[in-house]
Amino acid sequence: MGTEAVHAALPDAMRDAVDAFARHLGSERGRSAHTVRAYVGDVVSLLDHACRMGCAGPGDLDLTVLRSWLARLRTTGAARTSLARRAAAARTFTAWAHRDGLLATDVGARLASPQPRRELPTVLRGDQAETLVTAPRGDDPVPLRDRLVLELLYATGIRVSELCGLDVDDVDRVRRVVRVLGKGAKERSVPYGQPAEQALDAWLRYGRPALATPDSGPALLLGAKGRRLQPTTTRTVVARYAAVAGLPHISPHGLRHSAATHLLEGGADLRSVQELLGHASLSSTQIYTHVSIERLRNAFRQAHPRA
Repeated sequence: MGTEAVHAALPDAMRDAVDAFARHLGSERGRSAHTVRAYVGDVVSLLDHACRMGCAGPGDLDLTVLRSWLARLRTTGAARTSLARRAAAARTFTAWAHRDGLLATDVGARLASPQPRRELPTVLRGDQAETLVTAPRGDDPVPLRDRLVLELLYATGIRVSELCGLDVDDVDRVRRVVRVLGKGAKERSVPYGQPAEQALDAWLRYGRPALATPDSGPALLLGAKGRRLQPTTTRTVVARYAAVAGLPHISPHGLRHSAATHLLEGGADLRSVQELLGHASLSSTQIYTHVSIERLRNAFRQAHPRA
């Protein structure tokens, strides 16, 4: 059964808890609709499993039930990354249920989850990044927009959703910073450089006015029909120009990886990169040090006579 059917089949107490948890994530914690859906799906799966083990309500959850649920998922072939995400959703739910009085103790606090294998992200070299961001040519509105898309993604390292969410007033051209609304509705300011400013000036002078319609609103970046540019279109733009330039396949997130890696290789400290990327935890940023070290190793192997 799908998530909605399983949700509808839960006992009233379980179903009410899921609904209250969803409202908490969306209203109080400011999570995106996509994140709320993912968490709710995981919690519905957990509570359905709990019911099969004889639990009548969320107050009957214990560590044995949580571990049994993860074990069952593992036997069905769930990947380590999926198990880690589901365990995180379960811990978030039990922490909320404890604070809300539905659980006597936070039974998920002791739930361990398999550590996902962290693959080193694909990054472009500096010269490849420059080739990509300068690939759009011409003075037509769409190439002007695409140039700004690529310049901002690489210059700031912001997420594709953050880029598409930018309004014209979010750009402070005097200080050359963009105001970004990140995950959890957290706001931060990110600087950008002269090439991005030049692309921005061309877009605002000649590109945006040509595409703008009454439906455009305050959106900085517009699609071909004048509405706010969507992440799916942005991903297509990045992949298309990479292919045209003969570069490895790259996504907007790959440009984010590249920006972070190049900042660290250029001497930026880890805390500053954490702030620029909007990472809540420094551990999320530390993977980029691994990327830099791996590139140093490769250079050493290729160039050092005693490698």
